[in-house]
Amino acid sequence: MNWIFDLALRNIQRNRRRTLLAVISIALSVALTTFLNGFTSGVLRNMVKNITKNESGHIRIATEGFVQRSRFMPLDELVADPEQLIQEIMAIPEVNKEIAVIAPRIAFGTLLSNGPKTIAAYGVAGDSTTETQVLNMNRSIVQGRYLEKKGEIILGERAAASLGLSVGDRIRIVTQGADYSLRLRRFSIVGLFSTGVPQMDRSFFQIPLEDAQEFLRTGGGVQQILVLLKDYTQADRISAILKQELPKSGFPIAGISMAGGVKADATKADTAKADATKAEGANTDGALQIQSWTEIGEYPRLIKLMETIYFWIDLVITFLGAFIISNIMMMVVLERKREIGILKALGLNRRETLGLFLTEGALMALIGSGIGTLLGFLLCWLFSVYGIDFSSAMGSLTFPVDPVFYAVVDPAGIAAMFVLGLAVSMVVSYLPSRRAALLDPVDAIKSVA
Repeated sequence: MNWIFDLALRNIQRNRRRTLLAVISIALSVALTTFLNGFTSGVLRNMVKNITKNESGHIRIATEGFVQRSRFMPLDELVADPEQLIQEIMAIPEVNKEIAVIAPRIAFGTLLSNGPKTIAAYGVAGDSTTETQVLNMNRSIVQGRYLEKKGEIILGERAAASLGLSVGDRIRIVTQGADYSLRLRRFSIVGLFSTGVPQMDRSFFQIPLEDAQEFLRTGGGVQQILVLLKDYTQADRISAILKQELPKSGFPIAGISMAGGVKADATKADTAKADATKAEGANTDGALQIQSWTEIGEYPRLIKLMETIYFWIDLVITFLGAFIISNIMMMVVLERKREIGILKALGLNRRETLGLFLTEGALMALIGSGIGTLLGFLLCWLFSVYGIDFSSAMGSLTFPVDPVFYAVVDPAGIAAMFVLGLAVSMVVSYLPSRRAALLDPVDAIKSVA
């Protein structure tokens, strides 16, 4: 069948202007869909990153009570021995290799005061080193430095301005502890940050985890343990493994009974730590809930919906570009009726005629998709380095989202766009090719006689 390929190649070179139009059309549509696929993937990853780093992690481990009241950031629902739990998680080989970082965390609402002025705020306490890989507030510092030791605090530039404070000043935090007592403590401001998100810059602050545990009287417990994975799409699978393996180490998991013959009682050290926490008013008896980020809140549903919408947009754009190939192929069939009739009279059958015109469409699609994929890759690479800043458009948002969006250079996604362009072009080439195959040779010759 090499002669069909050779003939098809010769035919698309006969009218180079028309062939060029088809190639440019499919190239532009594939380039656009490749870039859009890479950029929308970047947007979705940005959303997932912000949801997980600020709220849920890729996997969240907390007590049932905390999950039920999470919007209130309850301090009386605690994971009693986070260090031991983290060790058990890291001891699972299949889980360990997928983990990027594990962040024990406490979040609480409070009042920040400089004496005469007071503002409502919310704080996050975590391990300072770990949180540089999770919250990344160290990257947003505009004055001073990031947290290094106990007794320090960083807060939003706008919050500091509202209180008339700056780096080096002392600030009071007033809140309720895990034992329901009123707690007050002074912290030294060592850094001010500006994220570009008004809500965070006006009312967010961060302190070391050790300070929060002492200040809030949690007895060493934390509200939640956030597990960040190297690939967030693996969250459901890793969550299922943790639900299966952690009960074997004596940790009660909601809805799952501990395996027979394994340790069901805490060690003496664990018991002592839990008793100390209970003495200060916190509940550490609740079973733990292990949740993938896809199970928490409404944002995962929104992301899935956006993925579906973006897919259909890509498909429609590709069809619009490929539709020109269909028009060109129809014109070719009409112009070459006599030629088709002569070829059929010489013995070319329907299948060979169909194959000839499909090959012509495929060659134009192959060239166009290849050029378009290359252009799309270059655009994705360019915007993966520089990004697009939407700070001005996001000034009124209250949800913490990084204002700079970067495209994703995904080889699998780029290859998929190439295949999509080729497949769609072949589909729209079929009807004109079939029409050529069904032509009667005598009628075809007579029609242009």
